[in-house]
Amino acid sequence: MSDTFDMKEVDGIVYEIEARKVTKGGERIDIGANPSTENQDEGGDLDDKVEQELDIVVAFRLHDMEMKAPQRKSHYIPHIKAYMKKVVEALKAKGTDEETIKAFQTGAQAYVKKIIANITDYDFYIGESQDFDGMHVLLNYREDGITPYFTIWKHGLTEMKV
Repeated sequence: MSDTFDMKEVDGIVYEIEARKVTKGGERIDIGANPSTENQDEGGDLDDKVEQELDIVVAFRLHDMEMKAPQRKSHYIPHIKAYMKKVVEALKAKGTDEETIKAFQTGAQAYVKKIIANITDYDFYIGESQDFDGMHVLLNYREDGITPYFTIWKHGLTEMKV
């Protein structure tokens, strides 16, 4: 994730990042030449495919896992158990104090219960590396049913300066 996106910390465990739809494609490329008479009807566009995508998906090259609703729970529960173990191991390797680790485990367990209770509301994304054992980025919509937001695990991020 990047600090260019507005991140809201929730319960000290996850970040929620609101996404916006962006338009990809449909660019009109003008190279300064006169349009040919045979191409005038088409307007001379080179790329007429216009797609709406979420800015975070585009910026971080996320891939939709395209799981059907019945698959979500059976996939997510074993994944999140293994993933949380990896996060705890990484926290210990960084020298994080036991109190912080315990707080993470307690908070994460409560937040996972919220996710499982509403699992059919989520879409699952993974990064460009397609590492299924890594963090799954969760997409949901606010109560208005229009505003998309992503949920990512706070302790699963590594800070990098670029």
